[in-house]
Amino acid sequence: MRGMMLMLTIAASTVFAAAVQAQEPELWIHPKCEQLPGIRHVAPIVELSDGRLLMAAGNATMVSDDDGETWSEPRPIYEGDPPGVPSTGQLIRTREGTLVLVFMDISTQNWTWNNETGAPDVAELDVWSIRSTDEGQTWTDRQRILDGYCGALMDIVETPEGEIVVPVQDLLLNPARHAQYTFTSSDQGQSWVQSNVIDIGGHGHHDGGCEAAITTLSDGRLYMLLRTNLDRYWEAFSEDHHYWREVRPSTIAASSSPAVLLRLQSGRIALVYNQLYPEGTSDPLGYPRRSGQYSEIPASWQREELSIRFSDDDARTWTEPVVIMRKAGAWVSYPRVIERRPGELWISCSQLKPPTWIRLHDSDFVGAR
Repeated sequence: MRGMMLMLTIAASTVFAAAVQAQEPELWIHPKCEQLPGIRHVAPIVELSDGRLLMAAGNATMVSDDDGETWSEPRPIYEGDPPGVPSTGQLIRTREGTLVLVFMDISTQNWTWNNETGAPDVAELDVWSIRSTDEGQTWTDRQRILDGYCGALMDIVETPEGEIVVPVQDLLLNPARHAQYTFTSSDQGQSWVQSNVIDIGGHGHHDGGCEAAITTLSDGRLYMLLRTNLDRYWEAFSEDHHYWREVRPSTIAASSSPAVLLRLQSGRIALVYNQLYPEGTSDPLGYPRRSGQYSEIPASWQREELSIRFSDDDARTWTEPVVIMRKAGAWVSYPRVIERRPGELWISCSQLKPPTWIRLHDSDFVGAR
């Protein structure tokens, strides 16, 4: 009898687990997109000189010679003692062939927010860089470029002049809010120069202007989109790649979530982001918002849908947003985007579990050029 009861219990547990799994919302992918099943990490990917792909996943690199279907065993980047241990970050391969990785060092993270004072008791999360001139075999020039608190790194670009520019946020005080710098390297990541601060105000542990996306414009300027709690991105422009003189609200309505910008080989700019509300929702009173310690102003945190738009006129106008991934109750957010081939985009989200990459072609969304 006891054995029969055990078998019944196991059977009931199995049925319950199956029912729970059946109720788990499925990830919806746009029918013009396809999933890439071989990539198991959401991490930056670059193409090497011989066409292979290199991924920097934490403190290791992996290489694929079959278009991401399979990957080599992890190869450590830095094997010394902390600080300066690579974790999440942004990777670029310059036109000279140098790999430059800018990353947050999680070993330095120390964060305690005081709800009574509305400020952190302690806030530490450094940003470092390291580089390789031999396709990732060895890494040198490891250095700290920000001694502060950077919650996320979203983008990195190389200008036509060969400068590397990476947006790096920091937590300011009195009142506590996030602000944005860029760091520029004119020597392939050997040294860095900090820009002026972009500070749009706010008060809260997720308030201010931060988690910037960045791209180059055809006239040589840099263009930036800043995450805010103000129902839209703010945009900034730099003529000299070091100083941001023009900062203003953009026309792009967005939730409190970062975007990625990518100038494609065709010259078209892709924007991947979370819209202000879910598709088909227009009543701002019908969607939950966060405020209090998060921000001064209640903000939408819509992250269940990831959308894409394109611009053919240097970010002045954009195509209508199209939802490319959706999962109820999940955070389909913090995108990564690469252009594997002309017009072929690979897209993933750092906050989506399990890790998922999809592939799409821009011509399927804006028509052939």
